[in-house]
Amino acid sequence: MSRAMFEPIFKDNFPFWDKISEGEKNYICENSFALTYPKGTTVHDGTECSGVFFVRSGCLRVYIMSDEGKDITLYRLHSGDMCMLAASCVLQSITFDVLIDAEENSECYIVSGSAFSSVSENNPDIKIFALETAVNRFSDVMWVMQQILFMSMDKRLAIFLLDESTRTGSDVITLTHEQIAKYMGSAREVVSRTLKYFSSEKIVEVSRKGVRILDMKRLRALVL
Repeated sequence: MSRAMFEPIFKDNFPFWDKISEGEKNYICENSFALTYPKGTTVHDGTECSGVFFVRSGCLRVYIMSDEGKDITLYRLHSGDMCMLAASCVLQSITFDVLIDAEENSECYIVSGSAFSSVSENNPDIKIFALETAVNRFSDVMWVMQQILFMSMDKRLAIFLLDESTRTGSDVITLTHEQIAKYMGSAREVVSRTLKYFSSEKIVEVSRKGVRILDMKRLRALVL
């Protein structure tokens, strides 16, 4: 693909971009791809080094799955977000498999993992960037694990609803109970039961359209 297509986003997102040679810039761009993933598509199945993902539009879900088929959402990627955890050939210390699905129709730029790794061999700045990016995502992962292991369900659900409201700028969360459960690493029945309790307390209103937050103050109080 042409360098002109990719360079603007790489220049904005790679702090090392101005420190590498023109040949290395060309090599990265030549080994980058623009792909569209329909909703429900598996973007990365954990079996290979897919590369570095930039989300142009849509939403990707990054998760892990147990041998029994239970999955836990680690985080979601929205427009402007980047993910390094699918590039195990760049970060060889990653010893677990992450999977990525398209939650919405999504457009992505992908830098080949092998090309990124090759250029990083002679550029410490790239290695540092890759490590720092992964560490930031691991902070998200640890936050998810902390919630699952140590927080009550009502507190976890309150945090989720508040985060979604902040992200979307709306007091209506247009997700099904099953989707919320999947994002939280819980069971749909548990989410439905907790939402029913929130509804009885007039904190939220549940309908086919989703969950409307009625009392933001009381919802925030559940988090404290």
